[in-house]
Amino acid sequence: MVASPETIEAMTPPGYSFPDHRLRLNQSEPDREPLVLVAPGSYSPITLLHLRMAVMAADYGRYNTIYGLVGSYRSPGSDAYKKRGLAPACHRRRMCEIAAEQTSKFLMVDPWEAEQTAYVPTAVVLDHFEHEINVKRGGCNGKRVRIAVLAGADLINTMSQPGVWSPSDLRHILGDFGAFVLERAGVNIDEALTNLKEWEDQIYYIPQVVPNDVSSTKIRLLLRRNMSIDYLIPAQVIEYIEEHGLYTEDDATTNENGKGKEVAQ
Repeated sequence: MVASPETIEAMTPPGYSFPDHRLRLNQSEPDREPLVLVAPGSYSPITLLHLRMAVMAADYGRYNTIYGLVGSYRSPGSDAYKKRGLAPACHRRRMCEIAAEQTSKFLMVDPWEAEQTAYVPTAVVLDHFEHEINVKRGGCNGKRVRIAVLAGADLINTMSQPGVWSPSDLRHILGDFGAFVLERAGVNIDEALTNLKEWEDQIYYIPQVVPNDVSSTKIRLLLRRNMSIDYLIPAQVIEYIEEHGLYTEDDATTNENGKGKEVAQ
């Protein structure tokens, strides 16, 4: 682990409770390895593609791997991750929760990262899930649960670029956990994997049978132009955006230390 159990516990905010109400630790298939997918990201705002990612990953895992999905999480980044167009973490977290509650029977939103006061690398976020699921809860029927990151192919593209991710974080994320990567328009996955050959067996590429290129950036662009975002994000999330007056202005601040961190866009 990059972060020790003691470090993870020390980072845990007061009153925090790990969401496990949809975690199926007692319902694993004997012939499959239990899998939990974690999708960190900005989610500003969450889109229907973000929600579809979990379903596509579950289908891919069922038909193409030895894994059986027992849990799928969204982990919104904190306010310490300053990026253009980012709404406050409390709003991004709540929009994710609304989307999960209203549109899914198995998605969960973990607030641990969103409540941090400092930037948290993806590697440490995965350590947090490892600690909560395999250490504190003892895995799934005695089996260690495989924790893996779920992201768009643009994540692998940044991972293959020198200087964007620290080598130790890459080894930990891809070597110890692994990644389920969704096809994204404009990303040549073969080219992106060229510099990641060491971990190619740990990277599962999920093609989009029905292409969908919606992104949070495009949603914010439509909102700035006062154009409709119906059928691109959940209706309840649209209501929340309107109620709280979000995305009326675009935050121009950026944080170069956050390059490569927003794995869901």
